[in-house]
Amino acid sequence: MPADILTTTANALTGFHVNQELGVVRGIIVRSRSIVGAIGASLQTLVGGNISIYTKLCEQARAEAFELMKEHAQTVGANAVIAMRYDATEIAPGVTEVLCYGTAVVVQRG
Repeated sequence: MPADILTTTANALTGFHVNQELGVVRGIIVRSRSIVGAIGASLQTLVGGNISIYTKLCEQARAEAFELMKEHAQTVGANAVIAMRYDATEIAPGVTEVLCYGTAVVVQRG
């Protein structure tokens, strides 16, 4: 697990100066729904509201992609990631790619 990689969706970290930009870093996860999850979600759609099975799946995929992005940042020598974003694409029925990406930088206080 990456230690102390600062992240922000902003283009700068308040109180820090960017010393070096190291390029784009990313974390990619490809997930599919299980048959049990698909059945459970189908039942939840009958009553309406939040489909908690899919919400949990999405949260887990984003968290994993986020951690992978931070690991990538650490391997290129960064201590922070700015302009972080998420993207998701359905690449096949029931199969989704979740991408977390940003700009790896070296920052210092001040």
